[in-house]
Amino acid sequence: MKNDKTEKRGCLFIGSIVAITVILSVGATLWILNTWVFPKRFDPVVLNASEKRVLDQKLEAFDQWDSTTRTSSSQSDSDELQPEKYSEEGANRTIRLSERELNALLAENTDLASRAVIDLAENLASGKLLVNMDPDFPLLGGKTIKISAGMELAYREKSPIVVLKGVSVMGVPIPNAWLGGLKNVDLVREFGADEGFWKAFADGVDNVQVTEGNLEITLKE
Repeated sequence: MKNDKTEKRGCLFIGSIVAITVILSVGATLWILNTWVFPKRFDPVVLNASEKRVLDQKLEAFDQWDSTTRTSSSQSDSDELQPEKYSEEGANRTIRLSERELNALLAENTDLASRAVIDLAENLASGKLLVNMDPDFPLLGGKTIKISAGMELAYREKSPIVVLKGVSVMGVPIPNAWLGGLKNVDLVREFGADEGFWKAFADGVDNVQVTEGNLEITLKE
């Protein structure tokens, strides 16, 4: 009798372990599918009234953004462009944007509102992008995948620092060889000696500072 009870308890214990294992396996599978294979779209950042006023004040110093801002909101006729003499006297050469402001601009001025998001940390800018795969692509055709990347941004020794820290697809880091050997390479130092984008970029930047939730870039004259 005692052996029967022991056997029943043993079977009950094993059955419970099997059931828990199955539940955890199914849950983990669903989580992986929802997070990596079928990721949900990002919620666009929407600034409140106070944050919107601060951002508008920052953008007023830049004509290219100012025109976009005016187009996207109702303005009186007095806000239309007026002829004026060009001058750089007293011009603000420093661009300061918060992480929320960057994401709000991304949402308002591009078609990436729910497909891209930016994170700012100490000397690091990170981004996530949802990409719709071509229907004819093997295995993942027609699916949406998540691509993540990180870039070190700083200013040292009188030069901006731009270092690709890595790229991941569906949470899997891409090998450095597939990135052309550019992982952990300062792109400005690597390519800034030759005429082209990186040299022009470096020559035009006086300072770059990325802190938790904030980006600041100062341009040269």
